Amino acid sequence: MELNDNLLAGPPPTLLPDHVEAREMIENGYKAADVAARFPAYSAAWATLADDYFANGHAVTSYAFARTGYHRGLDQLRRAGWKGHGPIPWDHEPNRGFLRCLNALARAALAIGEKDEAERCSQFLQDSSPAAAEALAP
Repeated sequence: MELNDNLLAGPPPTLLPDHVEAREMIENGYKAADVAARFPAYSAAWATLADDYFANGHAVTSYAFARTGYHRGLDQLRRAGWKGHGPIPWDHEPNRGFLRCLNALARAALAIGEKDEAERCSQFLQDSSPAAAEALAP
């Protein structure tokens, strides 16, 4: 152990791997539904679907898309070494799909009357990435 080690430090930030092909499809204008169908583990596609459906007044459908992306993102976080807590930095672009799904899940949960879940998801977002909570605030 080094003398300068911080024994009270929390877990290191979790950085998800980039999914180049899926990201490039989104960047090149492919429909989010097509990207999600081809790459179902790519949370950013689910986040885009959740955002689009919510903006068009379909909170339940948005909730379903957000929950799918959230759970697919949790799977990836665990594979990346995340133990259920710790930073998930917004500035690492591959993390943004999961964080956007978490925000969309909180928003849709509130819209359908699931106040407890909305609060839990909002707190999870704030705890994981204050920068994401700020960037995604309405």
